[in-house]
Amino acid sequence: MERRKFIKNTLFTGIGASLVGGFYAWQVEPFWLEFVHVKMPIKNLPKNLIGKTLMQISDVHVGNKFDYNYIIDSFKKARLYNPDFVVYTGDFVSYETPEQFDQLEKVFEYAVNGKLGTAGILGNHDYGINWLEKDVADRISNILAKKNITILRNEQINFNGLNILGIDDYWGTNFNPTKIMNKYDAEKANLVLCHNPDVCDLNVWNNYKGWILSGHTHGGQVKPPFLPPPILPVENKRYSSGEFDLYDGRTLYINRALGNLYQVRLNVRPEITIFELEEQV
Repeated sequence: MERRKFIKNTLFTGIGASLVGGFYAWQVEPFWLEFVHVKMPIKNLPKNLIGKTLMQISDVHVGNKFDYNYIIDSFKKARLYNPDFVVYTGDFVSYETPEQFDQLEKVFEYAVNGKLGTAGILGNHDYGINWLEKDVADRISNILAKKNITILRNEQINFNGLNILGIDDYWGTNFNPTKIMNKYDAEKANLVLCHNPDVCDLNVWNNYKGWILSGHTHGGQVKPPFLPPPILPVENKRYSSGEFDLYDGRTLYINRALGNLYQVRLNVRPEITIFELEEQV
């Protein structure tokens, strides 16, 4: 009888733990936002930008996959940090139908903008079904422009001495990194936005030295304890989340995403990153 009782109790305990864990991964962690603080040394940084903050928001995924009011609430929290610069690194929507345009307009009424400048790039989901719909990307870019967010599609922009180069999405129809990287000027204070970190392994960088901000991976969204994420949408499985030294003068930072492609997260909380600019010596 004691053995039977032990097995029964163990079974119920296991089922209870599974239910609690499942609820946590479905209803708690996908909405448990973390603000991550990182130092960002940049070569040639103007003196007036030392100590300024740059906020990275990535993979918002406005759509029907989860309650996007969470994004609005997150934007309200992010605004309280009063960032000097804000960059968005792609996947503004989880595109299914034109309904996402209206949803994007609604959410970005609360957009976070930098005091000195705001820029962004597109991700694969911003190119519509199968990443092939240029008209979807154009419409998203236009909506964001009205919110004072400059979308860089193999272009660059300079805000008060900080030069931001934006590479269009690797899987989209407008991927042309050499178009912008051939304009790289090593004498400027540079920063590159590139949604998919796999681009870091391509021979397109024109001897660039500096930071690259990416998203795309969501950190895998699920990470078993002491193990790497089992699912990452990249060729180079090293590129999960966080900071990576690329050993050639480049530093890659992969944001874990604010939104969710699917409403499940485990050991991979959603993230907004706040970088403090420093002069690289």
